[in-house]
Amino acid sequence: MDIVTRPRILVVGAGFAGVECVRRLERRLTPGEAELTLVTPMSYQLYLPLLPQVASGVLTPQSIAISLRRSEKYRTRIIPGGAIGVDLRAKVCVIRTIAGETVDEPYDYIVLAPGSVTRTFDIPGLTDHAFGLKSLAEAAYLRDHVISQLDLADACSDPAERASRLQFVVVGGGYAGTETAACLQRLTHAAVERYPRLDPGLIKWHLIDIAPKLMPELGEKLGRSAQEILTRRGIEISLGVSIAKAGAEEVTFTDGRVVPTRTLIWTAGVVASPLIGTLDAETVRGRLAVNADMRLPGYDGVFALGDSAAVPDLAKGDDAVCPPTAQHALRQGRHVAENVIASLRGRQTRPYMHQDLGLVVDLGGKDAVSKPLGYELHGLPAQVVARGYHWSALRTGVAKTRVMTNWLLNAVAGDDFVRTGFQAHRPGNLRDFEYLDAYLTPEQVRAHVEEAGRAAR
Repeated sequence: MDIVTRPRILVVGAGFAGVECVRRLERRLTPGEAELTLVTPMSYQLYLPLLPQVASGVLTPQSIAISLRRSEKYRTRIIPGGAIGVDLRAKVCVIRTIAGETVDEPYDYIVLAPGSVTRTFDIPGLTDHAFGLKSLAEAAYLRDHVISQLDLADACSDPAERASRLQFVVVGGGYAGTETAACLQRLTHAAVERYPRLDPGLIKWHLIDIAPKLMPELGEKLGRSAQEILTRRGIEISLGVSIAKAGAEEVTFTDGRVVPTRTLIWTAGVVASPLIGTLDAETVRGRLAVNADMRLPGYDGVFALGDSAAVPDLAKGDDAVCPPTAQHALRQGRHVAENVIASLRGRQTRPYMHQDLGLVVDLGGKDAVSKPLGYELHGLPAQVVARGYHWSALRTGVAKTRVMTNWLLNAVAGDDFVRTGFQAHRPGNLRDFEYLDAYLTPEQVRAHVEEAGRAAR
């Protein structure tokens, strides 16, 4: 078949959903059936659930960044950049490359899996002073920052400054926030032994969330167990509380407390990528409204999945949609690939259905809580299940080897608490990492595509 006539399949996003879709398409389609293109700023898939362990130094950054170019069968063209708009009628995706150029990529089929960004609110000072944990760079930067607070506290002579540098606030009582607080508290607890001038009692961790319960998805018993573990370690947990104001040297809680701190970590949920707002299509709580087969109603050849799509959860029924978890994203990626192939070959698409396998929460060391297939576990058995699940979900043997080696080495030899020097160059707060001002409005997308069309003629 002539290469010019091949249908063009464009996949946006290299998260769990996007990569699984591309890999399945590569295996199931012959080179002559379609041209595959992937849009992503980074040529790797990031295993997000293990980011807290990178921030705490248990894992190296490279171990959870899984290269997209390793496969010998790899034949997908990668466009290094981010999609900033999609014209669904003209079937054109507008892309900002990493070189800063704006290019148009036409498609016949598009799979939208752009993922999510950190959910923020209109809180004074939040985006200027809070740290996020959604990318490899943020995890590496956060580790540098936490260790630098110990160094600076050890070097300073002002008791008030020392106390503020040794207090840490994490906002978000979900999986990300709980695991981040747990892992980083273990880091500071172990590191302070190398600082004989510092009083370990000055190190204080606060975990706060506006919800009345910690990780309510785990159920009453396991949620309470996780809370008891963290409290026993000295982490102060405040529920029904959020942030009223954030500053460079202090944070004000909504209950009126003012906590002197130089470290505010914001993990209070996620929202769909701003790319979804450029489509001018129906959404459900910010996520793109799609059918059970993950097709966008009213548009031919448009599929959406993962964190940015409200995929009906047929296993639960009613109006439930699939939660934005790696477990669903992986399976949706494979399933949507089959539906794209079915559409390409003129066959019927199938609805997505997956029974939730359970939840795992790694609290570091021997501490964990897990709920595999409805069975409640805590302690070492839960840790074995949690790490076993993450290890098995890693896509390549190289990644599995690196992660297992890191776990074993950290368990035997501990951490050296080395900073990489990121902090010497630029700030690293929420405003700096997510580039939210890069996206176009629906009107700007249409105007850009029309102008490009006129120029081409």
